[in-house]
Amino acid sequence: MSAGMEAPVWSVRLEAEPDPAMRVAILAPLVAHNEAQVPNGNWGLLALTVRDAGGAIVGGLWGRTGYGMLFVELLALGPARGRGLGRRLMRDAEAEARRRGLSGIWLDTWTFQVPGFYQRLGFTECGRIRDDPPGHDRIFYVKRFADGGTGPAPPP
Repeated sequence: MSAGMEAPVWSVRLEAEPDPAMRVAILAPLVAHNEAQVPNGNWGLLALTVRDAGGAIVGGLWGRTGYGMLFVELLALGPARGRGLGRRLMRDAEAEARRRGLSGIWLDTWTFQVPGFYQRLGFTECGRIRDDPPGHDRIFYVKRFADGGTGPAPPP
């Protein structure tokens, strides 16, 4: 550093009640770095909703796309559980991922949820955090489309 120039002073603060604007500010330099390394991440959102007879959302699937993959962040069915809608949501999400030209899907779940569900849908375990939360494991799954995402989604 040249004479007369002072180094920046940084401070670290625990934010007791963080708000979404803070997340945006924290994310900005990470996005800039990532885009400099791998441009055109092709970011997007995907949502499939399950609604009751009155149109209220009772569950669904929420995902994000980027770098050629779909990340399924949330899959919940609440009172609609046990009617085959989970399979339908995952099938519809895969069809949309393929329509978008993506090469696969990844997600995480816990052993107290239904990891066998994802295995039956063709997902492969690619990581595991043991005893998180205590007594259970967090499991990461991936499903890469053998055809690179150019083929049709699996049948119902």
